[in-house]
Amino acid sequence: MAAMAAFLRRPKSIPLLAATLSAGVRPRRRSRTEFRSLCNAVTLDCASPASEPAAGPSPGRKVLEIFREEFEVGSRTVSIETGKIARFANGAVVIAMDDTNVLSTVASARGDGARDFLPLTVDYQEKQYAQGVIPTTFMRREGAPKERELLCGRLIDRPIRPLFPHGFYHEVQVMANVLSSDGKQDPDVMAANATSAAIMLSDIPWNGPIGVIRVGRIDGKFIFNPTMDELSLSDLNLVYACTKDRTLMIDVQAREITENDLQAGLKLAHPEAIKYIDPQIRLAEKAGKKKREYKLSMISDSALEKIRSIAEAPIEAVFTDSSYGKFERGEALDLITQTVKAKLEEDCDEDSLKVLPKAVDMVRKQIIRRRIIDKGLRVDGRKLDEVRPLYCESGIYHMLHGSSLFSRGDTQVLCTVTLGAPGDAQRLDSIVGPPTKRFMLHYTFPPFSINEVAKRGGLNRREVGHGTLAEKALLAVLPPEGDFPYTVRVNSEVMASDGSTSMATVCGGSMALMDAGIPVREHVAGVSVGLISDVDPSTGNITDYRILTDILGLEDHLGDMDFKISGTRKGITAIQLDIKPAGIPLDIICESLEPARKGRIQILNRMEEKISAPRTMGDGSTPRLATFKLNPESLRRSIGFLNFQRKRIEQETGARVSVSDGTVTIVAKTGSIMEKAQEKITFLIGREIEVGGTYKGVVSSIKEYGAFIEFNGGQQGLLHISELTHEPVSKVSDVLSVGQELSVMCIGQDLRGNMRLSLKATSPKKGSVDNHDPISAKQSVNVWASPSENVATCTENLESTDVVQGESNEIQSITDSSPAVVIRSVAECEAQEFAAGRVTQTTLRRLSRSPRPYDSSQDAGKSNLQNRQSKKEKNVSNGTKGKAGTIQGSVSHTGGEKPKPSVQAGSLKIGEKLIAKICQIRAHGLVLELSSGIRGMYKFEVNGKRDFELGKELQVRCSSFSIKGIPVFALLEN
Repeated sequence: MAAMAAFLRRPKSIPLLAATLSAGVRPRRRSRTEFRSLCNAVTLDCASPASEPAAGPSPGRKVLEIFREEFEVGSRTVSIETGKIARFANGAVVIAMDDTNVLSTVASARGDGARDFLPLTVDYQEKQYAQGVIPTTFMRREGAPKERELLCGRLIDRPIRPLFPHGFYHEVQVMANVLSSDGKQDPDVMAANATSAAIMLSDIPWNGPIGVIRVGRIDGKFIFNPTMDELSLSDLNLVYACTKDRTLMIDVQAREITENDLQAGLKLAHPEAIKYIDPQIRLAEKAGKKKREYKLSMISDSALEKIRSIAEAPIEAVFTDSSYGKFERGEALDLITQTVKAKLEEDCDEDSLKVLPKAVDMVRKQIIRRRIIDKGLRVDGRKLDEVRPLYCESGIYHMLHGSSLFSRGDTQVLCTVTLGAPGDAQRLDSIVGPPTKRFMLHYTFPPFSINEVAKRGGLNRREVGHGTLAEKALLAVLPPEGDFPYTVRVNSEVMASDGSTSMATVCGGSMALMDAGIPVREHVAGVSVGLISDVDPSTGNITDYRILTDILGLEDHLGDMDFKISGTRKGITAIQLDIKPAGIPLDIICESLEPARKGRIQILNRMEEKISAPRTMGDGSTPRLATFKLNPESLRRSIGFLNFQRKRIEQETGARVSVSDGTVTIVAKTGSIMEKAQEKITFLIGREIEVGGTYKGVVSSIKEYGAFIEFNGGQQGLLHISELTHEPVSKVSDVLSVGQELSVMCIGQDLRGNMRLSLKATSPKKGSVDNHDPISAKQSVNVWASPSENVATCTENLESTDVVQGESNEIQSITDSSPAVVIRSVAECEAQEFAAGRVTQTTLRRLSRSPRPYDSSQDAGKSNLQNRQSKKEKNVSNGTKGKAGTIQGSVSHTGGEKPKPSVQAGSLKIGEKLIAKICQIRAHGLVLELSSGIRGMYKFEVNGKRDFELGKELQVRCSSFSIKGIPVFALLEN
C-alpha cells in the first residue's frame, strides 16, 4: 500500500487518473495477481527516480589468456595448462590425467647468488580437500609434512637438480599441490612433469625439460602410467626420469625381478617418458619467459691453478696410502687445506681464499678420478669390483624380538625388530594407496656416526628416503598378512657411516627379521655401485668410464652416480639411482646391474653363514598373538561388555587386547600372560560348550543335591553331589563354598537342556591304572610357525619349540577355524569313561577310532571346540611327562616287536615301530617319511647330533603326536 501511495503522489500519475474520472469510467477492480504485479512495477520504478543520478558502468569481463597442450602417453590422455591459475608465479602449470589435477609452481630469488651450492627446495603437499575430506586433526587442518609428501618431494628434486647450470646458485623454490584426486592415479609422477614444465616457462636458466613415467608389469606385460588398482597387481613399480637421450633418475620397487627383465622395462620406459618433453617445449614457445642473465659463481682459472700447485702433491700422497681410515684421511686432508690457507694469507690473495674450500675439493676430485680411470686404483686399495670386508651377527640382544649388527668396511648398522598386534599398524592419511601399513622401517642417522655435533630435529628428508628404500627392499620377501598377522617395525640405527648405510640397513634388517622368526622367504642384500667418467668438454659426451662396486662415502661425493640396488638371489627388489651430471646414458646404467648382482651374491653368502633360516617364534622374548572370532550369539551378548572391560584385562594381565569386527586379538609377551588373558576373556564371553570340555567357573549357589556353577561367560550348570569327588559326600557345603573358583568338566545335558558338570572327572581316581590329568578343552592356536618347506603333511617347523622342544608355555588360541586332535589309546578312553560312569557303546566306538594327522584345509570353517589335553600330563606306564600339546600313549609294546615297513595314516598309533627314510635334515632335527607317504619329525637330543644322510632308512618308534597330529618319532637302537 505504501508503494501505491507513492505511485499516486507522483505528478505524472495525476493526468492519467483525471482523464479516467472525466470520462465517467469507473476503474475496474483488479485481481490480486494484477495488483501484486502493479506494486512490483511501481517499486522498480521508484527505485531509480529521475532526480537521482544513474548507476556507474558495470565491470568488464577479464579474459584469461590460457595455453594448453594435450597428448597421450601409453593409454592415458595428459594435458598441461598455464595462464589460468597462479599467474604471478615465475612459472605455473596444471597437469591433468582423468580427474586428478596437480599444480606446480616455481619461483627464484633475485639475490646475487654468492654461495657455493644450489639452494633448491621442493615442497609437495596433498591437502585433504583434494579427495573431499576434512582433516581429522584437532585443528582440522594439515600439519607438518607427512612421510609420503617428503618422499614425493625427493622424487621431484632428484631429476631436476642436475640440470641447473654450474655456477647458478640463486635460491629456487618449487611448490607442488594436488588440487583434486580421483584416487586412481598417483600424483607424484604428474607433479614431477608439471614441475619440469613450470621451470621451462620461467626465466630460470635450466637445461631441461625432462619426462617422468611410471611403469608396471602384470602377467609379464608392461603397463605405462598404471592406476593404483593395477599397481596392486603389478610385480614392478618403476619410476623413470630422463632427458631426450640420457637417464636422470630411477626408482624401483619390485618382487624379485631379474636383471634382464628390468633392462627390458627401462628400455621401454625411455621412449614413453620423452613423450612428455615435446609438449613442454611447445608450451614454453607459446607462453614461456626469456631466460634471465645471471652471475656465475665460478672459480677463476688463476686461483684454481695456484691452489692446485700447492695442494696437489700432498693430496695425492694421502690418496695413495690405502692404510688411512676415514677420519685419518679426513684429518690429513684438513691439514693440507690449512697449509694452503696459510700460504694464501702470506700472499694476501683474498680472491683465492674465498674459493679455497671448493677449489681444494675440485683438486681432490680430479686426483681420485684420474687414479681410478688411468690406473684402476681406488682410495682404499680395493679392486673396482671388490666388496669391503664384512662382519655380521644376529641375535645380539636376546630380550629384543630380533636384532642384528651388520658392518661393511667402516659402515656399521644396528637393526632391531619389534612385533606388535594388527592394531599397531601405521595409519596413513594419503589421498591414494592403502589406509594402513603393517611393515615399517625407520632409519636413523645420528650425528655421532660421523663424529659430529648436531641437534636432532623432526622428520629428515634423507632419513625418510633411506628408510623407505630399505623398506621397499624387504617388503618383497615378507609373508602375506593372512599367514603372518603381526605388525612389524624395523629400526635401523647407523652406528658408523662411510658410505652405503641404506644398503647396510637392508642387510642388517634382513638378518634381524630372520632372528625374530618372521618367515621371510630368503635373505635380501644391497650394494651401492658408483661411476667415474671422463667427459669431452666440447660435446659433453662420456669418453671413458669405470664402474665401482660398493663405493665409499668419498667415492660417492666425488663420483658421478650412486646406484643403490637391493635384491635376493632370484632378482631385484628395490633400486634408487641418484646422479650428479646432467644425465647418464642408459647403456651404462644397464651395464652396472651385473657388477651389483655379483657383489650382492657375495654379501648374501656371508649373511647366510650367520643365519640361513628364520628362528623359531617361541622363546621368552617373542610375543604371542592369538585371534578368535565371536559367534553371533556371543557377539550380541558380550561385545559391549568386552570393550568396556578391555582396559581392566590389559592392566591385570599385561596383554594387549583389541576387538574389531567381531574378532578378538590378544598379544602377550609370554605364554603365561597369554593364558591369563585368555582365561579372563573366556570367562567374560564364553565359548561353545562341548561334552568333555573343561571350564573354569565360580560357585554361585549351593543346594542339598548339588551346586550351581557360573561359567563360560555367565552360563550356569549343575554340579550334582555325586560328581563332586570319587569318595561319597554327605553334604555339599563340606566340599564347596559360594564364590569358590574351580575347574569342572561338562559331562552332558539333562532332559531339560541344563548343563551337567563334574568335578571328579577333572582329577584321577586314586589307585587308578590310568593316572592322566584330565583333558582340558582348550581351543587351538591361530599362531604362525616357521613352515617346513616341501613337507606335504608336516606343516610345523622342526625348530618349533611348541612341537619339538616341548616348551611349557604353549600358546593357546580360541579360534573357530583350526581344531586340534587329541591322540589317546583305546585303554585311556575306556578307563576315563568308565571311571566317570557314563560310557556307552556308541561313545566307546567313537573314542576308539584311530587318530589321523590334522589337516587344516579339510576342516576350515568347522567348529574347533574339540578336546585337547592338559599341558602337564603324566604317563604312569612309562613315568615320563608328555610334551606340550600331546598325550603320551599308555599302550605297551614288547621289545621283540619288529618294525613295520609301512602303516596307513589312520592306523598310526603311539608305540608302533616303523621303518622311515630321511627326507630332510634340519638344524634341530630330521623330517622322516614312511613308505606310505606319512611324514613326521625326530628331534636331536642335546649334544647328540649325529651324521645323517639323506635317503637313509632308520628304525623308529612313534613316541607322540604334535598338537596338530604330526607324529614325533624316536630312534631305535640297531
